[in-house]
Amino acid sequence: QVRLVESGGGLVQAGGSLRLSCAASGSIFSINTLGWYRQAPGKQRELVAAINMGGPTVYADSVKGRFTISGDNAKNTVYLQMDSLKPEDTAVYYCNIKTGLPPYDYWGQGTQVTVSS
Repeated sequence: QVRLVESGGGLVQAGGSLRLSCAASGSIFSINTLGWYRQAPGKQRELVAAINMGGPTVYADSVKGRFTISGDNAKNTVYLQMDSLKPEDTAVYYCNIKTGLPPYDYWGQGTQVTVSS
C-alpha cells in the first residue's frame, strides 16, 4: 500500500522559511510527476511546484524565486523549501505523485502552513 506522509509545516512570520518533506512508502511504478499543491480556506487546490520526469520543473508564478522543489531518490522523499514566506502562502500543503501506467494520483494527508504578518 502506498502512503505519502508530509511533515514540516507550522507557524512562521512573514519573511521566514520552512522546509516541507514528503516521505513515500510502498511500491510506486511509472511515476510521471512529483509535486506539491496547496489549498487555502475557501479556495481551490492549486499547483505549487512539480518535478516532471524527463521534463521541466514547474512553479506557480506566485512562488517563483522563493520556493524550491527537490527529491531524494535514496530516501523516497520530496522536499519543498519555502523562503521569503508571505501571509498569502498560508494554506494546507499536499504532496502528490502522478503515475502513468496505470494513471493514478497519490495524495498525502496535508500539512498546515501559517504565515503571520
